[in-house]
Amino acid sequence: MSFLKGIDISTSALTAQRLRMDTISQNIANANTTRTENGTPYKRKIVMFQEIGTQGREFSSFFNKALDSQTGNGVRVTDIKEDDTPGAKTYDPGHPDADKDGYVVNANVNTVEEMVNMISASRSYEANITAINTTKAMIKKTLEIGK
Repeated sequence: MSFLKGIDISTSALTAQRLRMDTISQNIANANTTRTENGTPYKRKIVMFQEIGTQGREFSSFFNKALDSQTGNGVRVTDIKEDDTPGAKTYDPGHPDADKDGYVVNANVNTVEEMVNMISASRSYEANITAINTTKAMIKKTLEIGK
């Protein structure tokens, strides 16, 4: 694997994790949104990742890839899906979004879970920055050999 390919892989992960952090921030910001443009409570969004260049998902493709000593080509975001789990209901008959029984359906965002996901995305981002810095240090040391 070339040095530049290693940097490309890490930069693809940085881009994906940045989008994941933006999506988590959007979820946290809308945690109390009971009515969106379409009249329903906000639905939590989830970022889906996939390795770049994967064709088959069967075991033999992974096995052959390992035997050939090939590495992946990075990661990409394939989709941002909405979580369809229902939000919690609270009794608030004075709320403008309350149903006939006085219950309001809230967004299905759990702030604690979102903060854990944000920490995970942040750590993944930091790990990829470290990988890039390590690769840069290896390139620098390699160039110093010729002196």
